[in-house]
Amino acid sequence: MKYLDTVKWGFIGCGEVTEKKSGPAFGKIEGSEVVAVMSRDEEKARSYAERHSIKRWYSDAQSLVNDPDVNAVYIATPPSSHATFAIMAMKAGKPAYVEKPLAASYEECLRVNRISDLTGVPCFVAFYRRYLPYFERVKQLVLDEKMIGKALTVQIRFAVPPRELDYKSGKELPWRLQPEVAGGGGYFYDLASHQIDLLQYWFGPIIEAEGYCQNMVGLYKVEDTFNACFRFAGGLTGSGSWCFVAHESARRDRISIVGTKGKIVFSVFDYEPIVLDTEHGQKKIIVPNPPHVQMGLIEQVVQHLQGKRLCDCDSVSSTATNWVMDRILGKF
Repeated sequence: MKYLDTVKWGFIGCGEVTEKKSGPAFGKIEGSEVVAVMSRDEEKARSYAERHSIKRWYSDAQSLVNDPDVNAVYIATPPSSHATFAIMAMKAGKPAYVEKPLAASYEECLRVNRISDLTGVPCFVAFYRRYLPYFERVKQLVLDEKMIGKALTVQIRFAVPPRELDYKSGKELPWRLQPEVAGGGGYFYDLASHQIDLLQYWFGPIIEAEGYCQNMVGLYKVEDTFNACFRFAGGLTGSGSWCFVAHESARRDRISIVGTKGKIVFSVFDYEPIVLDTEHGQKKIIVPNPPHVQMGLIEQVVQHLQGKRLCDCDSVSSTATNWVMDRILGKF
């Protein structure tokens, strides 16, 4: 791949995630700028471009990819279109940065990887939590400083009340509740991907995974409750439970890692204080994150495309997460 002096981004999709989490970061990194944006809703694309001082807007993805001034593409659409747009960009010789998960299925991830390999054009995935200061501190405590000794088991526990606005508004259901758009599993495919990716980034690939999923309450058609067990290549085992229709009193966002010398507990979405328990007592650690949470990863991607460093958050490393989720959902 030819290195870029300035990475000139075109956005396919300009929804909520681009407003603060990611969008502003592209223009704040040296050697990076946003030159075009696309939405199927032309008025939405125009409004976004004007509010963010972006030169051009499109209502057709291929037109944005064909824009000669665009040399990299950020794909911020629901998962069902990730593979299509990533492949479209790579075939045009333009690197892709895709919102997570990489695609709507493990099989689609393999397609993306195959095209990236054939074209020599990289595809990156927005698993930005790998590089947030909060999770880097957890990694430092567990893997670098070995504060809890050898990790023995991992438990993911996640429970939230139902989002009434999502299914009582009288409007079309949000994409997360449309299995043909989200990849199946409702909120699970969107949210659990962050948790599973983090654990595999730290402990290596999960090579066995089994799960059960069920629609327990019937507020919508997709499953709302999930349970799973899994084993990493290194022997570490773990379990996970996710419930998206729980009572408020059961709300939980927690990952626990139990080791031979202690335990560490942290959250993935709420960023509650990290709790470290060892023979020396309990310690609570507060680690703030930057206002634009994807900035650290986007900076790595930009510098990779400039030939200044290597970014390992690519489509190949991200595919394992889709494999695990599809196993839990019983897709194969």
